[in-house]
Amino acid sequence: MRLGIMQPYFFPYPGHFALIYNVDEWVVFDITQYTPKSWISRNRVLHPSQGTNWVSVPLANSSISIKIHEARVLDLAAAEQSTLGKLSHYRRRAPFARQVEDVVRAAFAGAGSRNSLVDLNVSSLDAVCAYLGIPFRRRICSDLALGLPDDLGAGDWAPTISGLVGATTYVNPYGGRDLFNRHAFDSRGITLEFLTFSDFVYSTRGMEFIPNLSILDVMMWNSPETIRSALKDLARVVPADT
Repeated sequence: MRLGIMQPYFFPYPGHFALIYNVDEWVVFDITQYTPKSWISRNRVLHPSQGTNWVSVPLANSSISIKIHEARVLDLAAAEQSTLGKLSHYRRRAPFARQVEDVVRAAFAGAGSRNSLVDLNVSSLDAVCAYLGIPFRRRICSDLALGLPDDLGAGDWAPTISGLVGATTYVNPYGGRDLFNRHAFDSRGITLEFLTFSDFVYSTRGMEFIPNLSILDVMMWNSPETIRSALKDLARVVPADT
């Protein structure tokens, strides 16, 4: 079983979904310290004039003293309306604006009643993957009761979790390659691999193109079929010794 493990980000950039596309199962890594003003609670889309806009989810308890799974959204309905408002300018030019707005609504509708940021972010992954036609088999780390010690080093979480959930291969974004010791995986019978993802370049019909924005921007301009092809064609999985 090929496994990916990542923190729950808010409508993350397309490389996140390239990793989902290239693994069999996914663990939402929500048991470590929450980082305010990070990709966990915000992302970027195009500004109607130039540059980018932040789409963000205000929290009731934003603090480095909480774990990610303890983060609570201040007002889900207000966050939904704010997100949709930051996307409204796309309607003038983007061919899939209405469909993307429906994806956002589905994400917030699936967030449940706990006001949990993790629930919202996982629901956003569910909604995007369903729209794109990408299988997404995921488990929430805080629900697994794995008995993990709090003092694991940054590079120790992945091999430990991978071993406990029965992974045969662990795939990580290439940018994190310096974090890991291959032997920590080898000793558990797990193959370590890394995924590279080239910039997905697409037409924005007269607006400024900026790479690596939220998947929301990507979906505005591209059909699900085009995005699936890009996630396949622009990704490359390489062994740990490359």
